[in-house]
Amino acid sequence: MGGEASYAYTVEVEGLKKYYKMGNTIVKALDGINMKIYRGEYLSIMGPSGSGKTTLFNMIGGLDRPTAGKVFIDEVDIAQLDAYELAWLRARKIGYIFQTFNLIPVMTAYENVVLPMIFAGVEAEERRRRALELLDRVGLLKFKDHKPYELSGGQQQRVAIARALANNPAIVLADEPTGNLDLETGMEIIKLLKELNEEREVTIITATHDIKMLAVSDRIAWLRDGKIQRIEKRSEVRFKVYKVEG
Repeated sequence: MGGEASYAYTVEVEGLKKYYKMGNTIVKALDGINMKIYRGEYLSIMGPSGSGKTTLFNMIGGLDRPTAGKVFIDEVDIAQLDAYELAWLRARKIGYIFQTFNLIPVMTAYENVVLPMIFAGVEAEERRRRALELLDRVGLLKFKDHKPYELSGGQQQRVAIARALANNPAIVLADEPTGNLDLETGMEIIKLLKELNEEREVTIITATHDIKMLAVSDRIAWLRDGKIQRIEKRSEVRFKVYKVEG
């Protein structure tokens, strides 16, 4: 990680603004965000409720369009893409992990992981190979035929992680990935995300309240009132993170 040339970055955000009108009031969810995210980095976006974390997450993921400013994914300004181009980019470049897992309840774990590959046009045999490999990697191969209601919260989130990686994305966006999990399970998910970040050199960007995430982050972006207060390396964080094991 490192270097200042543009190719070192997976994501670049310039002058990003997102305003909403509520009656006669303008709400500035994002108010001039500038940041660069390195290829292969584990970045945590942290801040209080209402700080703009999820809005920034949605902008980077192409799930919403900015009021002003630009978001570049691998040097492509995604705000300039039409609906088809944006769908193509999301299917192939970005994996998503959500707090509520967002698995399809009538599908098995295996089918949930296969689904994004179908949309991306991956051949059937390759879909099967990747899905089984990913389910094995997240420790759920023996649960491949289970539906979400037959799995614990932690197991469902592991399926969601496997699904997010199905199309070998450059970026995985995780919105409060431990928010619905207990402490121990949350730590397992954080550890798994970090391992996959290192193994696959995938950029992980997480919007989170979970202070445990600091222990695995390369950098932390602190948001408040739609603005970045500071971005710091893990070693620069001024307070001690508790012991997470034992």
